[in-house]
Amino acid sequence: MNVQQHKKLTDDIWEIAKRLRGPYRPPQYRLVMLPMVVLRRLDCVLEDSIDRVHAEYSRLKAAGTPEKAMERMLAKVADPDRKQPLYNTSRYTFERLTADAENIAPNLVAYINGFSPTARAIFEKFNFAEQIEKLENSNRLFNIVQQMATIPLHPNEVDNLQMGYLFEHLVMKFNEQANEEAGDHFTPREVIELMANIIYTGEKDVYKPGIYRTIYDPTCGTGGMLSVSEQHIRAGNGAANLALFGQEYNDESWAICCSDMLIKDEETNNIILGDTLGDGKTRDGFEGRQFHYMLANPPFGVDWKDQKKVVEKEHKTLGFNGRFGAGTPDIDDGSLLFLQHMISKMHPNPDAGGDGSKIAVVFNGSPLFSGSAGGGPSSIRRWIIENDWLDAIIGLPDQLFYNTGIHTYIWLVTNRKPPERRGQVQLIDGTLFAERMDKSLNNKRHCITDDQIAQLTRIYGNYLDGERAEVVVDKKTGEKVKRTVSRVFKNHEFGFLRIVVERPLRMNFQTSPERIARLDQLDPNKHPVGDFREVAEAMDADHLYMDLAEFDADVVEAAANLRIKLSKPERKTLWTTIGDKDQKAEECIWVGNRPEPDAELRDTENVPLPDATELPLPMAFGPDPQNKLNGDVVNMMTPAIDAYMEAKVKPHVPDAWVDYKKTKVGYEIPFNRHFYVYKPPRELNEIECEIETLEVEIAKLLEGLTG
Repeated sequence: MNVQQHKKLTDDIWEIAKRLRGPYRPPQYRLVMLPMVVLRRLDCVLEDSIDRVHAEYSRLKAAGTPEKAMERMLAKVADPDRKQPLYNTSRYTFERLTADAENIAPNLVAYINGFSPTARAIFEKFNFAEQIEKLENSNRLFNIVQQMATIPLHPNEVDNLQMGYLFEHLVMKFNEQANEEAGDHFTPREVIELMANIIYTGEKDVYKPGIYRTIYDPTCGTGGMLSVSEQHIRAGNGAANLALFGQEYNDESWAICCSDMLIKDEETNNIILGDTLGDGKTRDGFEGRQFHYMLANPPFGVDWKDQKKVVEKEHKTLGFNGRFGAGTPDIDDGSLLFLQHMISKMHPNPDAGGDGSKIAVVFNGSPLFSGSAGGGPSSIRRWIIENDWLDAIIGLPDQLFYNTGIHTYIWLVTNRKPPERRGQVQLIDGTLFAERMDKSLNNKRHCITDDQIAQLTRIYGNYLDGERAEVVVDKKTGEKVKRTVSRVFKNHEFGFLRIVVERPLRMNFQTSPERIARLDQLDPNKHPVGDFREVAEAMDADHLYMDLAEFDADVVEAAANLRIKLSKPERKTLWTTIGDKDQKAEECIWVGNRPEPDAELRDTENVPLPDATELPLPMAFGPDPQNKLNGDVVNMMTPAIDAYMEAKVKPHVPDAWVDYKKTKVGYEIPFNRHFYVYKPPRELNEIECEIETLEVEIAKLLEGLTG
């Protein structure tokens, strides 16, 4: 790429954009300039064909040629070498538009309406007609078109590859101006570069001349991940046969992505407008398709209420024959739905005769640990890990994205791990691999340098447990330390059995007037309050019972003397109402000679899962209405659970027991715990000195106010 030419073009276009100030604020410049750059490029591309296409269009129209047939013929007249139809049936060019200043607006509209269908659709989604009217009303339209006519974007001067770079640079620059809005649709370029570096590490086949590979982004935004992936592969294999696919629900982002594809003469029909998950009106645009590589930055921390009906129907009716068989996450974050969607589009793995697939996706921290054992997010993690698809997770620095300052994570998922990575997951701590930017862009204050991208890529490729690297721990002072940045775990180490630990209910009982008065709080329509009161009042009000069995026996005797019949559930209501918690009392034995559990003392513990090579558990996925599968797992794990209780729980609470029926299998990835570094508190004398210094400074400031 000609760097000097690239810089001059971007600078010149930015200077034109500044002429919009007044009717437009800087964050709105992109509404005009992005479609205007597309228009100017298309004008240059079609400059040599405009007259002959117009002549052919007039001839075909006069002959009554069907429009569909006309499209094919006009495309060939415009450029027989292009793959994507691109032509204009009007006689206008930028030069001719500027020759008629008085009619610039209607002529420009006619010019746009003369484009081939795909180009016309792009300008419709840009909503450019509205901008033309606004520019005309503010007396800016002619000057902008006139200035854009001087920008040299002819293919003889700027080839498709460089035009792609230019357009991506402009997209980034204009999105930076509109970062509050654009963060939802724009991923920082260094994050995409890192994802591309990682996902193509170890991929030998992709660099074979003539190899055919598909790349897919289900939330493609402006197309950055597709473009960077393509550039990354072509840099090492110019003869690769690549097909790019994407889907985007935002009109403007879709138009930007399609513009980039059209400018580079790539298949625009592969970029679908619509909701990937399905919102009832639009749906997955690639049902049944499989892809070799998938990259995405799906919306994280965003609810999926609009897709709930479609997603849950597919989950319930299709199960694992659909996209969401493993479960659904909490309604406030649909990130794991997108990952399941991408997994559903993996090619069969090589062992099954397929090519297999690799996925790189950006998440926030929630998918690592959200949800309880047996719940949707945990079940999805379990499904991914037990199928040995999770390859690595890379923690990224905070303040890296335009619309959020939180830490994010790249998940690498694949069904064709190399032998040395099978059965294991690599965690990489890249949270300190960043530099402070000279000028922040909304929430983006950090960037990852090329050297840091290369270092993180090497760490992934090294695949070492305990690898250390020198990182900057204080951006102000530049202090560096050696830290562990890579850990490798076996799959089962992320799994556990969540057991429910019960402790006995202990209560004392007394039929004093104060306690009998509690019966007034019961609903008389549901409970025989009068009978309760009569029985209780017939008992010794001064006697304090420390044993439920003794109290219940006296209740039965008193009721019999009064010829009152109380069922066992009614007697339980009586003693739970009159009783008071008392840890000195005996255990409350009620049903089946077992203690009643005290809900307030109930707790949970996580029992680690065994290595599958040592104790293969009957792990399967899907509905388990009779809890049989869970029961089988619990039966096999009972010795381990009992041993855990004896070692970890009973030394502290000897009366505890496990309610095995409530045991659930869970999976979570405690990323931060594995890289936690203890930082000792400062010495007291250091803190005292700092306080004294501050007190002196405050006193001086107060003197200045009162002096």
